[in-house]
Amino acid sequence: MNHEKKLSFSAYATIGVMLFALFFGAGNLIFPAQLGQNAGENLWPAITGFLITGVGLPLLGILAMSYSGSRDLQELSSRVHPIYGIFFTSLLYLTIGPFFAAPRTGTVAYEVGISPFISKGMQSIGLIIFTLIFFGITLLFSLNPAKIVDHVGKVLAPGLVGLIAILLLVVIINPMGDIQGPQEGYQSGAFVKGFLEGYNTMDALASLVFGIIVIKAIRGMGVTSNKGILVSTAKSGAVAITLLGAIYVGIAYLGATSVEVIGIAATGGPVLSSAVSYYFGTIGSIFLALMIILACLTTAIGLTISCAEYFHTLLPKFSYKTLVIFFTVVTFVIANFGLANIITFSIPVLMFLYPLAIVIMLLAFLSPMFNHARVVYVATIAVTFLVSIIDGLKTLCESLEIEYFNWMTSVINVYEQILPFYNQGLGWLIPALIAIILSTLISRMVSLSSVKA
Repeated sequence: MNHEKKLSFSAYATIGVMLFALFFGAGNLIFPAQLGQNAGENLWPAITGFLITGVGLPLLGILAMSYSGSRDLQELSSRVHPIYGIFFTSLLYLTIGPFFAAPRTGTVAYEVGISPFISKGMQSIGLIIFTLIFFGITLLFSLNPAKIVDHVGKVLAPGLVGLIAILLLVVIINPMGDIQGPQEGYQSGAFVKGFLEGYNTMDALASLVFGIIVIKAIRGMGVTSNKGILVSTAKSGAVAITLLGAIYVGIAYLGATSVEVIGIAATGGPVLSSAVSYYFGTIGSIFLALMIILACLTTAIGLTISCAEYFHTLLPKFSYKTLVIFFTVVTFVIANFGLANIITFSIPVLMFLYPLAIVIMLLAFLSPMFNHARVVYVATIAVTFLVSIIDGLKTLCESLEIEYFNWMTSVINVYEQILPFYNQGLGWLIPALIAIILSTLISRMVSLSSVKA
């Protein structure tokens, strides 16, 4: 009997650190710092909510991909319908790729790492020059994806973890100041606010994509059975999310203890640069620049590779190389709109996409209970879609500071009256669960009656 290869701890650690490095990009530094500042004394409920969506969901996403046995996200989401599979997967790749997450890697690296050293009048030219170099390097690495485990896992990630660990250790030993009272939005419902803030990292969306990279790496190490792959994925994923979670808590604590000294910042970027120059002076700022650029670069490379590979399978007449170049150029252009604009336009898309992503993960695990019946997928996604599309449009109107469209107001009023948790941004949750239960019962009754017949 052929005994399957068991991976060593160092193999799990290598894959886990690679996965951590892919996840750990721009938002992962900015958003916990901002959350810590705003949550203040309500730091713990807020960071708990943030960890569920920022760490728990990415692990769930990777396990869902592995458990479902699907070759890729399109195959999994095609259980709803083949056209939905292409629509959802393409939108997800574009969101975590050239539209939002990838450009954000360049702008965050610039705003935190480089911007403090550049005079006010030269900022936009500085951004263009920096992003040109940054995405140039991304392009070079992305054109040679075979070495991704070596490049990312073994070289960049350990250096990055070491740099951040030193900063957070100093913060714990010698905090900048006392934790202040919570800001508006965190005074009540800090847990839910933190939960929704975790969407901004986009890691749960990315996990549905990076899951495949991890599964391929595990297969490449000689593990072939479904069970073996699932166990190895869980162990590697645990390494990645433990690192991520520890860093989130540390950076949120840094944010919470920084308000007395630096005041409330507009985004998390200045919180980090101010904290670093407070503790380490100019040398610290250079050290932070290096840290951020490494974090963002590893993510940019992972996103570009994943995006180009997906669209190459979808549109085979465009070569992988052509798509890498095309996406890198688009990313470069969008990055030059600046960080604030990228964040403003990404939030409505995330309010729309996240519920659909969470529901597809749940369905992947529950699928054997209803014999993979399409009716359950269709019903649950349809119900979720009806709520999340309104949430997306509502958030878009709010972020652009325009009135709701006339027809939306009546829909929102109905939703507010009948949907539990709607005003917390979780109106889709109960309808989705009800849809799963009802459609499962219906599909079972139909299959029973056909068996009897």
